[in-house]
Amino acid sequence: MTGGLRTGQVAAAAGVNLQTMRYYERRGLITEPERTLGGHRVYPAATVTVLRVIKAAQRLGFTLDEVADLLEAGRHRHGQRRDVSLQARAAVKLVEVEARIADLHVIAATLRAALDAGCADLMTCAQSSDCPLPFTDLADRAPHAAPSS
Repeated sequence: MTGGLRTGQVAAAAGVNLQTMRYYERRGLITEPERTLGGHRVYPAATVTVLRVIKAAQRLGFTLDEVADLLEAGRHRHGQRRDVSLQARAAVKLVEVEARIADLHVIAATLRAALDAGCADLMTCAQSSDCPLPFTDLADRAPHAAPSS
């Protein structure tokens, strides 16, 4: 085996730790490397790019399962299913992110209202009719227990 990068070199270049590399290898996200006669793992330089792609996709909110699907689809472009394409997955992920942002806006507004109301204690606040925290909303959504006899 000539050329290639040792595990530590790949990890440093990609900004990941050795345990992360081993985990991704076990999950099939990166291919198992060749080994030298001495048993050292030697990765092709492209592994650094694959690791960077994985980490970037995770930062965008993709799960490792989703990343694995996208990587697999990229490896087998011919006859690719449209639901696994980056375009399709990015569109779905964008909807999810926008929903989370909307939820975070509601949470921020509720926290601002709690600050403005001067809520200092959860129990006291929960018993107040002026409490802005969604205690009643949560109770309304909870499954109703069967009446005890």
